[in-house]
Amino acid sequence: MEFGRLWGDWLEMMRTIEVFLVIIIITGAFIIASLFTILPSPRQVSPLNLRRLALTTLQTLDVDYDLSSTVFKPDNDVAWGQLQVALSACLPPNIVYNLTVYEVGVGTELYTVIRSISNAESLGVGSDSASGLVASSNVTFNVVPEKIGEKGGGGTLYILNCSDANGWWITGYTGQSLAEDLYNLLSPYFKATIMVQNTTQLGQILNGTALQGESLGNATVINTVGEEVRIPSEYCKTPYSDDNYARYCHFLGERVCLYNWTWASIVGYPFYYVSNTGYFNGPNDQNGWGVFGMKCVAAAGLNSFLRGLNGEGYVTDTVGWITLGNPPTTPAMEQVQLSSSALGFTNYYGIYPSPYQTATRAVPSTIQNRYNLNATAYIFDPVNAGGKTWLAGATFVHRNSTGYIKGKLIPIGLTRTTDIRITALAILSYYEPRLYRSEYTATGTSRLVVLQLGQAGGV
Repeated sequence: MEFGRLWGDWLEMMRTIEVFLVIIIITGAFIIASLFTILPSPRQVSPLNLRRLALTTLQTLDVDYDLSSTVFKPDNDVAWGQLQVALSACLPPNIVYNLTVYEVGVGTELYTVIRSISNAESLGVGSDSASGLVASSNVTFNVVPEKIGEKGGGGTLYILNCSDANGWWITGYTGQSLAEDLYNLLSPYFKATIMVQNTTQLGQILNGTALQGESLGNATVINTVGEEVRIPSEYCKTPYSDDNYARYCHFLGERVCLYNWTWASIVGYPFYYVSNTGYFNGPNDQNGWGVFGMKCVAAAGLNSFLRGLNGEGYVTDTVGWITLGNPPTTPAMEQVQLSSSALGFTNYYGIYPSPYQTATRAVPSTIQNRYNLNATAYIFDPVNAGGKTWLAGATFVHRNSTGYIKGKLIPIGLTRTTDIRITALAILSYYEPRLYRSEYTATGTSRLVVLQLGQAGGV
């Protein structure tokens, strides 16, 4: 028994010695390997992105155009010293820099050094840089729009500025003031913009006679008086006066189809009234709300126009009211929101109406199948209510029996007061004229700023 116990103790001691020897061997191997291993510096393990830092610094310095202003000042101006102070404050203390300003396009040299500021003689063995082009404050850059119709066909904008007609649902404005605003917004985008100054001139273009030698076909016509439409005296009689002038609205639809016009109604229920203050001058010639010089066509006006646009013969309307705003037949109103595509066009063309509007006369999507229309260029997202889908600002493209486009209607369908920016946006979003932005062309007005950064001590 004693021998067995001694033998066990001896074996346990040998195991301990064996473990101790293994620890010594591993530790020795680690120490020897460490002696011959070169570990990367912290900068190599997690390098600083000097280019990104340089670009961010340039953007920070020019956030209020301070950098753009300074680089055009004389060498002895105190702004250069202030720029160097700001530059040092923007960068970590271990960063060295060199900021160089170049004149662009002067003489035979593309880039000429103007000024350089630095906080070190050397940027070390590793550096990176970023640059930016700045312009003088007295330089202006123009945007030249593409003209609608430049590529052939159309290009005329008619704005119905008739002085001998009253408006309705344009509270706070006159048709003439709205016409002027629309002219300022849209005339740069058309080959020709013509103010139709009275109903006589309207009669001329309806009869196919140009007013100033313009292209009559494929034109855009904007009716600036809301729910009312102008009527020349020659059409204030039979047969156009049938059914309270619904026959005249049918005739307008036929003309829009014939000339392939784009007819824009800026607000409310289109073709609900007709107006000619020279002809409708009797004591009862008013719309029922005290606005004289007009006659009420009612809902038959829009329905008759759509029949005329679709090439259908005139019949006395039996359809009646089709838009929002006639409870309980249709909902009274719906809130609409600018579509994603329209929001994109607001930024592109710089036209910013409120993104939320109230629609009280939006048309139903059902008119598409009924009158061979295709809704496109949605200004507002469609709204579903009362079992129908309502479209407040789409462009309805009409196609004839052979598939050719023959007329377009843009019924905005919003409540008053009128926002003509919606009309402008609707027209531009359909035609999508491009904007050509001018480039730097004048010498001595552009300077290149290059900021080069390095870390103190090199890499």
